[in-house]
Amino acid sequence: MAELVPFAVPTGSDKTLLVWELSSGPTAEALQHSLFTVFSQFGLLYSVRVFPNAAVAGPGFYAVIKFYSARDAYRAQKACNQKQLFQKSPVKIRLGTQHKAVQHNALALNSSRCQELANYYFGFNGWSKRIIKLQDLSDPEEETENEDMVAPLQRQSLKFFCALEVVLPSYECRSPGVGMAEEPLDNLEEGPLSLLMKRKKTQKLAIQKAMTDAFQKLQIVVLESGKIAVAYRSCEEVTDARTEEELQDLIQKFPRKLYFLH
Repeated sequence: MAELVPFAVPTGSDKTLLVWELSSGPTAEALQHSLFTVFSQFGLLYSVRVFPNAAVAGPGFYAVIKFYSARDAYRAQKACNQKQLFQKSPVKIRLGTQHKAVQHNALALNSSRCQELANYYFGFNGWSKRIIKLQDLSDPEEETENEDMVAPLQRQSLKFFCALEVVLPSYECRSPGVGMAEEPLDNLEEGPLSLLMKRKKTQKLAIQKAMTDAFQKLQIVVLESGKIAVAYRSCEEVTDARTEEELQDLIQKFPRKLYFLH
């Protein structure tokens, strides 16, 4: 089966590992680091969280690990279950199963997470962003009928609009995205330096939102052979994983929807 990896927060239980019987000796922070080191060898991790056992379970910890890929989570469970890993006693690992009847509202990854996922599958030089437009939409100076009664106010807020595209040159694929950010201004701004810093912050946030929007239209397709393709969707719902034959049929029907490495 081919697997679709969207630029969204992983929600499927088939991407989640429950690890228990962790030793009570190390701290939670040390266990988190050790778990990340071990399981990141199998694929990109979204999160590693460590919790103390309930009182009835005795001393020790358990962990919840989330992968972006269900295939990576499966491989990790098979390889590490009942193994000592980094402690003297073996750990137990359970892999959740996907319930297709349950629909999850996927949350979009923030721009930093999107870039991390893109870097992992496409490489640091395998994608780029191109800013098409970055426009200042800030409020003009406030106009009042009675200027003597109201102190003159400058802009009430900073607002920027950004339009860009995420470019995957090796796949000959481009995904557009837009974003808008607004930062309120204090009437008692201290000076031009504060205004300049807020402008840069608002511009950056608009760019980040546009990048997130562009990545939401892309899905990473991990074929059974291990090769990577890119699916582009504008408004369609996220589809379930398909076989390579179904993906080939999709290519024939919608030649612009799926992009392979050139």
